[in-house]
Amino acid sequence: MAERTVRRQARGLKRMAEILDAAELVIAEVGYPDLTTNQVAARAGVSPGSLYQFFRNKEEVLDALVARYTVDRQEFWAARLAAVTPEIPLEALVGQLVDESVKFKSESPAYWSLLYGTATGDQFAAASQRLHEDIARQLAAMLRRRAPELPEERAQLMGTMGLAMVKAVMPMVTSSPPERSAELVDELKHMLVRYLA
Repeated sequence: MAERTVRRQARGLKRMAEILDAAELVIAEVGYPDLTTNQVAARAGVSPGSLYQFFRNKEEVLDALVARYTVDRQEFWAARLAAVTPEIPLEALVGQLVDESVKFKSESPAYWSLLYGTATGDQFAAASQRLHEDIARQLAAMLRRRAPELPEERAQLMGTMGLAMVKAVMPMVTSSPPERSAELVDELKHMLVRYLA
């Protein structure tokens, strides 16, 4: 009996992940405002009724995606934070983080759609804001790990500004031809290193 319950729960978690994967693809294609649960169900290969067993509406899908991204990014930052010491050159640290952000952007376009946000609704703006705040906190923690004497308020401001720089440049990086994209990434790294130094 217990084994069947565990298997059923595992299948449920797998189905939820498939639905969220499908939602990511739909958001990347049409944006969150135009997403419908029927589109997500079709992309996931499930009936709308099956989708509603897990998510009652598109807002619940958004909440689950934000939770997934938050956990994923927390794990990402925790791993990076553990490796940061004052001895690591700032250029190397910034280079690694920018390169990994560009890679993540290409692998998770819906995340960036949420991160950039729009004024289309309170739910969407709130989700975007939660993602911004979490990333800025992680950046601040990384800065303080490199420079323990850095006041927490200053680190938080620098984390917020660093994130704003990445957000401003990333759309240009992803919409440019490869050669131009590489130039923009180099400039972004240079700008961040100069600011954070």
